[in-house]
Amino acid sequence: MRRSERKEAAPDLGILAGNVLFAVQRELFETLAEEGHPRLRPRHGAVMAYLDAEGSRATELARQSGQHKQVIGTLVDELVALGYVERRPDPQDRRAKLVCPTDLGLDQMARSDAIVAAMERRHAEALGEEVYADFKRSLQRVAGLQRAWREARESVPPGRAADGPRSG
Repeated sequence: MRRSERKEAAPDLGILAGNVLFAVQRELFETLAEEGHPRLRPRHGAVMAYLDAEGSRATELARQSGQHKQVIGTLVDELVALGYVERRPDPQDRRAKLVCPTDLGLDQMARSDAIVAAMERRHAEALGEEVYADFKRSLQRVAGLQRAWREARESVPPGRAADGPRSG
């Protein structure tokens, strides 16, 4: 059996995760476009999905989204130009900046939350509430395991493998 056939017949974790991610993004951003937000792209979700109504620090957005701070900075620049966010001094630390949603950003956030909630209701109805809740708990555990793997690799000193010393 060819690799492509095997992946289609029995998709692995990466294929399944990608299929779900891309399908959710497609539905979300197509619906947002129909509801007045046509210039947003899936990459903007790294900021908008985690943004608090009162504002968030870029470092926190980077941590939550798993993106580098430089990537978040570029996305924030794009979102400022599109009118979705603005940078303001953080009242807790005047040296720091908060990324704050504008009225347009708040509208997008509310619509996005409603669209995703409708997707979740649809899936829960199709699978059953309990099965869907179990699926989400399992997916959250898998995501946590993947994060733990990454954090373990990042904590290993350079020149050493995450699973032990290198042999010569």
